[in-house]
Amino acid sequence: MTAEITLTRTPQLTSLADYLAGVLRRVRALPPLDLDLTQAFGNVLAEEVRALGALPAYDQAAIDGYAARYDDLAAAALGRTVRLNVVGDLSAASWRPVRLVPGTCFAVAAGAPLPATTDVIVPLDFTDEGMASVEIRQAPKRGHGVRRAAEEIAAGAVIARPGDYVTPPLVATLAATGVSHVVVRPTPRVTVLATGDELVEAGRLSQPGQVVDVNSHAVAAAAADAGAHAYRVGICDDDPEALRGLIEDQTLRSDLIITTGGTGTGPGDILRRILGRDGSVRFTELSVFPCSTLGFGMVGSQADHVPVVCLPGDPGSALIGFEVLARPVIQVLAGAEPVFRPSVRAHLLETIASPIGLREFRPARVQERRGGGYTVQPLAGGPYTLSGLAEANGLLVLGEKVGGAPAGSTVDVLLLDRRR
Repeated sequence: MTAEITLTRTPQLTSLADYLAGVLRRVRALPPLDLDLTQAFGNVLAEEVRALGALPAYDQAAIDGYAARYDDLAAAALGRTVRLNVVGDLSAASWRPVRLVPGTCFAVAAGAPLPATTDVIVPLDFTDEGMASVEIRQAPKRGHGVRRAAEEIAAGAVIARPGDYVTPPLVATLAATGVSHVVVRPTPRVTVLATGDELVEAGRLSQPGQVVDVNSHAVAAAAADAGAHAYRVGICDDDPEALRGLIEDQTLRSDLIITTGGTGTGPGDILRRILGRDGSVRFTELSVFPCSTLGFGMVGSQADHVPVVCLPGDPGSALIGFEVLARPVIQVLAGAEPVFRPSVRAHLLETIASPIGLREFRPARVQERRGGGYTVQPLAGGPYTLSGLAEANGLLVLGEKVGGAPAGSTVDVLLLDRRR
């Protein structure tokens, strides 16, 4: 059993729900763009899309075989052989209109336009595969192998709606129904920088006075995973003028700036003093564990305000802060719906303690049960959140009024990655 955590909530702490509601009201989706299908892939639609044409556009063969009239196969349906004259071949490139007459058929390839009066395609393995005439030993059901015009999508039908992602199958459907351009929200450009005199580049080991920059790499990866174009600026020392200038410079090329470190009130927390001095960024103490302090605000000119999210310097707390604040902001900028991760209710496999008064986000492994539902195994949290997150595919969430949860209880879990 995990040792009980004694952290308690103070009256100054803000609930996460109230905080997010206030932040997300200030964020607006990026202005829409008209893009061709290839460029639009991965973006979120800003407008409804309707089919310009039907799918299929005309009656066509779904399989290779012989296009025939079902009435000509009556004997085969009774177990006797039927012979039909093959009067032509049709491929997907055929365009001249043709018509079946009684006692005849056409050899057709999948995708070929069908002769008028066709109501069945006889598969090749039902026949002797004859060329001038064909012997049919078995009759399929009426309509077998036939795709009728508009049976999948009618012209004018709604294909996709605002908030839908442009996926490879959607690209195919749009192209098949005559759509070549769509109006989407652009992919947010997210700039990530880490602050602190103590930081050194990755590839070295931390030692007294030097800490490897974990955050700019991890948060840039998280932003890319959230669907953004992520740009890692890297490390910025605790130089007030350099830090202010760097952030102002990034407003020209960013839709969102994410910083890590400097959110506390200690003597080395320069970022908070710089951004919080003029009120452009507000730092809020939250009832969240870990990651109790987050900053959010706007920087840049009045006409071109760019949102800024300030995350803690501890890597585990920074990644939790990204999940609870930065990721929803990216989704709003992208016009995505829903904004938040999906969640499930899961059966807890191990008794855990949680700090009263704080909403805890604990790394966890969630699995589907064979008989239905989910189980969740809590992983390392608190000061070991980073190592727990490396193994996690979910975040176990325990509310402010929950001091612990016994094994066998049902808890909420945010799904981080269903592929694992």
